[in-house]
Amino acid sequence: MNSRHIGIIGCGLIGRSWSIAFARGGYNVRLYDPVRGTADHALVLIGEAANGMHKLDLLHGLSVSEILKSIKTVGSLSEVVQQASFVQENSPESADTKIKLFTELDTLIADDTIIASSTSAILPSVFTSHVRYKERCLVVHPLNPPHLIRAVEIVPSPWTSSETLEKTRLLMVEIGQRPILLKKEIDGFVMNRLQGALLEECFRLVDADIASADDIDACVRDGLALRWSFMGPFETIDLNAPAGIADYVERYQAGFERQFKTQTTRVDWSGPVLKQVSTSRRALVPLDDLAKRQAWRDARLMDLVAHQRKANKLLGE
Repeated sequence: MNSRHIGIIGCGLIGRSWSIAFARGGYNVRLYDPVRGTADHALVLIGEAANGMHKLDLLHGLSVSEILKSIKTVGSLSEVVQQASFVQENSPESADTKIKLFTELDTLIADDTIIASSTSAILPSVFTSHVRYKERCLVVHPLNPPHLIRAVEIVPSPWTSSETLEKTRLLMVEIGQRPILLKKEIDGFVMNRLQGALLEECFRLVDADIASADDIDACVRDGLALRWSFMGPFETIDLNAPAGIADYVERYQAGFERQFKTQTTRVDWSGPVLKQVSTSRRALVPLDDLAKRQAWRDARLMDLVAHQRKANKLLGE
């Protein structure tokens, strides 16, 4: 990137998290939110998150004060994009909102600024087709929260340039993320398509009274996820047969083919099954405790990331 300035639009959970990721990567970050006071409050929350990360050495050797010194709040869109080589927008998940925002940015950004959206569901072609700089627009979709989860999807529209894709990929690598480069846009991108396939089966199993929501969570948490936390599904099955993935397919494809025939009917997530799942979840975590449990999740993620870094060093990976 030619400039060491990054613009962040929207200071909710994702915007704050991106701010830490970019600041930790050595960039100067400008924060903007149209709701008065939101950006200033975001600095307080960023400081709290950075403190927890510093204790586990997750700030790439920087101090909390250095992180906070790299992040400034501004009061307008024109200020947040000024001198920025890259802008990450985190506006509400609404196509109309994004179309309006990208229209306004069209008159403000420099000729070499890349504009990325954190949207998790809206195709980039939907909100970029009308702007003059559309070849520099794309989606960079993180998992929540990106300052703790490295994987980010880079999703092009049909008109996103190869130069934009490569610059964005290199930036993500530079700040410590793991970019996943999609060859073209598709509904749900990749991570939500994978997550959606698993959730479809989870709801289907509860609806069919096969297992409880808590036991299904345990299947992933205490079973599949232990391997998936350091291996993907293809590597998992490659190591689960004596002669690798081709051997696995020969041994087990017929069984998966049989079960797939029972996995093609959708269950309405908002139908009767929702009461079962919601009742199970609220028995474990009352709504009033949800924020506390979210903080617990982030603390566990920090511990896991710190453990993975330590393990990688010990194993020379």
